[in-house]
Amino acid sequence: MATTPASTTTDQLDIPIGAPCWMDLISSDAEKSIAFYSELFGWTAVDTPPQFGGYRYFTKDGKAVGGCMQNNPEWGAPDAWSIYLKSKDVRATAAAALTHGGEVVMEPMDVFDNGSQTIIKDAGGAMISAWQPGTEVGFGVLRDDNTPRWFELHTRDFDKSVQFYREVFHWDPSVLINNPDFRYTTFTGGEDNKAGIMDAGKFLPEGVPAHWSVYIGSGDVDATLARAVELGGTVLLAAEDTPYGRLAAATDPTGAVFKLHG
Repeated sequence: MATTPASTTTDQLDIPIGAPCWMDLISSDAEKSIAFYSELFGWTAVDTPPQFGGYRYFTKDGKAVGGCMQNNPEWGAPDAWSIYLKSKDVRATAAAALTHGGEVVMEPMDVFDNGSQTIIKDAGGAMISAWQPGTEVGFGVLRDDNTPRWFELHTRDFDKSVQFYREVFHWDPSVLINNPDFRYTTFTGGEDNKAGIMDAGKFLPEGVPAHWSVYIGSGDVDATLARAVELGGTVLLAAEDTPYGRLAAATDPTGAVFKLHG
């Protein structure tokens, strides 16, 4: 799977343990994906040294917002964005995942001096990565327009998943909504919310596994969605107003899902 290389930027946020600290895309056509996101969000793709296997950084105004690399058929994984949560010790995180009903998909490994990572499947079946920083912390900017704004887990096993992230990633969950029709819990790290868990048992289509999603900020969700279609994307969820802002969902030209928040 993708590995995070040394950053080409110096701006890195102070991200608490357990919070999303990075995201990257595996794409069956990396060049097409890079062109799409560069045009849609004004991102710039930055090359890394050869030892990182063609991994490239996305930056927005010189600040890191994510990464991209070519998908490998041997991985057996669809094109998708992966979310990384910050870990103090990825080996301890992997061990805790096993103890609390998860599965280690990729054993902990060191990525040169940049840090260490592991990929796990949580207790509800969703894939999530953990990153232990070395020289590389992760995001250089969040929550602005055209940058990552929110990270969200959709799960059919809500209670089990909340407990998993409490025990494995040291979340102190805060219940946002708790009623029979809709349950939602957030992780507050520092002064504000960093990510959410949705009880999606009534919403996930049959055959769609539990998964993490990323929302990209947009100053005009409708215009961004229309532009995504012009660039080869597909609308999954038309723009709609919600109590939490105007939201939409789409796929990029190779099928990776991303969401918009305005």
